Amino acid sequence: MLALILAGGLGSRLNMGEKPLVQVCGTPMIEYVIRAFSGCGHRVIVVGSPKTPFTRNWCRAHGIDLYPASGRGYVEDIVEAVTEIGEDGPVCTSVSDIPCVDPGIVGRIMDAYLEVGTPALSTWVPSSLCRGSALRCSYRESIGGVPACPAGINILKGDLIEEEQAEHKLLLEEPALALNVNTPEDLALAARILCPASGGSAGGQGHRS
Repeated sequence: MLALILAGGLGSRLNMGEKPLVQVCGTPMIEYVIRAFSGCGHRVIVVGSPKTPFTRNWCRAHGIDLYPASGRGYVEDIVEAVTEIGEDGPVCTSVSDIPCVDPGIVGRIMDAYLEVGTPALSTWVPSSLCRGSALRCSYRESIGGVPACPAGINILKGDLIEEEQAEHKLLLEEPALALNVNTPEDLALAARILCPASGGSAGGQGHRS
């Protein structure tokens, strides 16, 4: 399955340069996400924008396919990329700031998608996992009676990309999906999880354009 990793945002709240390239334990955040999807056998394409030229250069240097979207918005860039790439089958989309995701989590999402049979699937985590100074979400919805937050990984049918698609909402009790890095505090928490010996101090600047 094609996996689009969205990497066109400025990351202004983090204020550390291009957000996808901000390092956790010496590795750019986007690399963790790419590994998670490629480790499940997905074909990965990074979707960049004019706001992230260093991310484009990083992809080129590491042999990673990149689609240069116009940067009009998250959803707009997905529609543009899917349309221009010409993918008619299922397409997985993911944010690039969830460094704790791994192939096992991605595999569970793919298995659920194949089982339910709907054109689209969105992933959610219980909002109880998003409490605290670093773990939070700005949007909540009740999934099976459980208050939940979107996890940033979705699957859509490419040939229906401009239409509303019947969607299964997958709720996962997965703390790794609850942490998307938006602040220095989030970055420190990700470092404590991924390289606990660092004491949460293993974050590094991304490139500034």
